[in-house]
Amino acid sequence: MTTDGNYKQMIEKISGTSAFDLTGRVALITGASRGIGLAVAKLFAEYGAEVIVSSRKIEALEAVVEDIRSNGGKAHAMVCHIGNAEAVSQLMSQIKEKFGKLDILVNNAAANPYFGHILDTGESAVRKTVEVNIEGYFQMSQLAGQLMRETGGGNIINTASVNGRRAGPMQGIYSITKAAVISMTEAFAKECAVHNIRVNAVLPGLTETKFASALTQNKEMLNSFLPMIPMHRVAQPEEIAPAFLFLASDAASYITGISIPVDGGLLT
Repeated sequence: MTTDGNYKQMIEKISGTSAFDLTGRVALITGASRGIGLAVAKLFAEYGAEVIVSSRKIEALEAVVEDIRSNGGKAHAMVCHIGNAEAVSQLMSQIKEKFGKLDILVNNAAANPYFGHILDTGESAVRKTVEVNIEGYFQMSQLAGQLMRETGGGNIINTASVNGRRAGPMQGIYSITKAAVISMTEAFAKECAVHNIRVNAVLPGLTETKFASALTQNKEMLNSFLPMIPMHRVAQPEEIAPAFLFLASDAASYITGISIPVDGGLLT
């Protein structure tokens, strides 16, 4: 049972900048070679975390690691394609062997290979999107959660999307998988809280990344989309990352199972 004194110490910690301190924590960020994942990795490192950046290509990861280390942070590169079950299992084994724990998992890598009418979505596009966005997130969360359970707890944050709440036009299968990520977040949160594992999600809106370039680089499509955003602009990855820092930090110590939109007001 928490005493009144402990509550007071917790409140004092949360009300100060130390609430966001991640010093001593090991954080894995998938899809970290660019975009939102890169911004999250750099921000976590800035706040003291020892970050493991992961994606499919080692060259891109090594550049991220060099950048973080040059700014005084701690970073490591580990290659993994999260749509490959064996690769995910190997990654978690590597982390357990090297660090002995994992405090934070950010499921951020995603697939969106098809942009077009839902009735014309090819089988291969469906399979790839489901393998990465649902099966990959589930396996990563399950294996990370097992390690966190062994070591006293942890924190899982999923990158979902506003499309998980409001399906995007010509993005049917992607929207469906992101809706599944929101449901997955709630399911893991409900069952893992007893093991001191918090599970939450961030729902980015339209963000200036290579991933979203089909929309952001098409002037006609962008002009049709911007009026739906009350702030009337596209986000930068660095504007999305602080939501992840908040959820990973002690400032969110009593928050689990939620999905935070960071969308310029799109879902309002």
